[in-house]
Amino acid sequence: MKTGIVSTIGNTPLVELTRLAPEHDIRLFAKLEAFNPGGSIKDRAAFHILSSALHSGTIAPGSTIIESSSGNMGIGLAQICSYLNLNFICVVDPKTTQQNITILKAYGATIDLVADPDPITGEFLQARIDRVRQLRDSIPDSWWPDQYSNPLNAAAHHQTMAEIAQALENNIDYLYCSVSTCGTIRGCSEYIQQHGLSTRIMAVDAVGSVIFGQPSAKRLIPGHGASRRPELFQPDLSAECIHVDDLECVVGCHQLLQREAILAGGSSGAVTTAFLKTAGMLPPGSTCVLIFPDRGERYLDTLYCDVWIEQHFGAVAYLWTENKELFYDQSTANPQGQ
Repeated sequence: MKTGIVSTIGNTPLVELTRLAPEHDIRLFAKLEAFNPGGSIKDRAAFHILSSALHSGTIAPGSTIIESSSGNMGIGLAQICSYLNLNFICVVDPKTTQQNITILKAYGATIDLVADPDPITGEFLQARIDRVRQLRDSIPDSWWPDQYSNPLNAAAHHQTMAEIAQALENNIDYLYCSVSTCGTIRGCSEYIQQHGLSTRIMAVDAVGSVIFGQPSAKRLIPGHGASRRPELFQPDLSAECIHVDDLECVVGCHQLLQREAILAGGSSGAVTTAFLKTAGMLPPGSTCVLIFPDRGERYLDTLYCDVWIEQHFGAVAYLWTENKELFYDQSTANPQGQ
């Protein structure tokens, strides 16, 4: 018998996908992180960071946790703070969905809205981080987990990779992982190196994200990519990086839903697209794992909404082939989302 909601974090299902790319001689598996109690892979990092800070005496019940997040990390922290009797202030920006704000408030979080982007970079992320520092310096007994630089973020995902490795008896040729704070990819990479696995990590970054050296550009999909390179980043984290734009994230989400009946979030759509882009180049008989970070219910008003898709990408038509496979007519689409 498990005790408390936090005992259900981790040990998420690893399921074989037989319909996503049946034309390729590849064993394909998905790690379904939506099965964490807060709905995403961020529950792992949130619990590991906060429980470690409590154990070390860095914080105590009644302390105030302050973090910048527009979605999953904030929700994960809000749930864990509620369970551990910690106060939580979540610094958000106007891009944060109303649904996520409602969830955060339901867990008792205080919402601090940054209305204007950073005047130098033009990005909200730097403005949110500046606000976190300001709040931390002004509120007694407060602490910033700093998910972008805290090594405990990465350490939490040693267990993520351990679960995958144990399920597949260490026989994983390729691991596809989306990047944002770089906590997941660094933790998995560290586990692979420490245990001498031959697994090659395929990083999945957003077009317009600066993590792997691309120029910064407007992005729509939250939790995928970043406008500043996280301190957790290391150049050798992956064997290859595949960049996926916003429209490809949407297409990937719908392909995953139509072929495997998995309703997942935007970064899962990015991972799906990255795999489909590269599957034909992988050696026959390869074993691949896709990490799907969260569930799709939080994206029903965006990625799964025809009106939102047309608003941002133009008249993108849903069409069916004779084999009932979903694809898009992008002839009038605007990939920049303008």
